[in-house]
Amino acid sequence: MGTVTLGVSIAVPEPHGSLLQERRAGFGDPAAHAIPTHVTLVPPTEVDQDRLPEIEAHLADVAADWLPFAIRLSGTGTFRPLSPVVFVTLAEGVAGCDRLQARLREEAGPLVRELHFPYHPHVTVAHGIAEEAMDRAYEELAGYEAAWTCSSFALYEQGADGVWRKLYDYEFGSGRPISAVPSQGGSPVRSS
Repeated sequence: MGTVTLGVSIAVPEPHGSLLQERRAGFGDPAAHAIPTHVTLVPPTEVDQDRLPEIEAHLADVAADWLPFAIRLSGTGTFRPLSPVVFVTLAEGVAGCDRLQARLREEAGPLVRELHFPYHPHVTVAHGIAEEAMDRAYEELAGYEAAWTCSSFALYEQGADGVWRKLYDYEFGSGRPISAVPSQGGSPVRSS
């Protein structure tokens, strides 16, 4: 039946998501409009397409048992020189994201996988671009602040064109999968 590449993340809400996406594009990151602004919970993971119903059920179960939590972004950080990434830092919500990603990737679940690096929740604003542009991203967003209550996470699929498209949002407390028109980049969603 084939494979699909999935990811699970917390979408950065508007107006912050679009603003950071446009800033990322402005720094010259060619992936800016292919990747909605997010905090990764499960990194890109290739799975057999026939496991999608099992994965969707797992995500719904996790979301049903989860409570909303506060996220606050403040300032910038970088993974350089280990990895060519500049990001906006989570000043609040790190523990909630860490517990959530561990639950999503639990050993008994369909998304179990090892990570290449220790989990560190963040919002990427520059990746793999010229050092000068990375420095600019780090400096220009150093004073960036945003806050919201996280009440869901989303399942994304990477298309053959490299664009990540939201399949569903999973609402905390109910686990109900919600298809909604995405606010960034105009990427299409799968309808229910």
